[in-house]
Amino acid sequence: MTRHMSTNSPINSASRDPQIPVQARLAAAWASFMFLYIYVDILNFYKPGVVDGILAGLVWKFDISAPLLTMMLVSVSIPAMMVWLSMTLPARVNRATNLVVASLLIPYSVFNAAGAIWEWATFYGFSIGLEVLLLAFILRSVWTWHRTPSGAADVAAAA
Repeated sequence: MTRHMSTNSPINSASRDPQIPVQARLAAAWASFMFLYIYVDILNFYKPGVVDGILAGLVWKFDISAPLLTMMLVSVSIPAMMVWLSMTLPARVNRATNLVVASLLIPYSVFNAAGAIWEWATFYGFSIGLEVLLLAFILRSVWTWHRTPSGAADVAAAA
């Protein structure tokens, strides 16, 4: 006697991964992006001359000033806020916000290699490559996010 397991058996259903909401995937990608963003900056301190430049009041040929540090804070705040916004914004606004911010951050990330010497190409190539890969994942996730017609959403919310 041969037994066949149905496709709805507990074994099959337990082995499937649960569906993760798009908002959670976006927040996780933004959090990963933030970790990379921060660690690349921290590891950059180990490059010869960087700390000496900072102690002399310079960051990448710019004088350290309140406006410069404010711009840096804004720069790091945008992806940090995207972790929260991806989990809390309504779907339509969430999609648009993620599309715009991720699209703008791709050239910004690539710009980090400006002025780099060949010796550091692997460091910047790897870090920028990972950042762009995460941003591409965000763009793809948002672009393929299923749109629910407003009438169906209203019916689902009433149920």
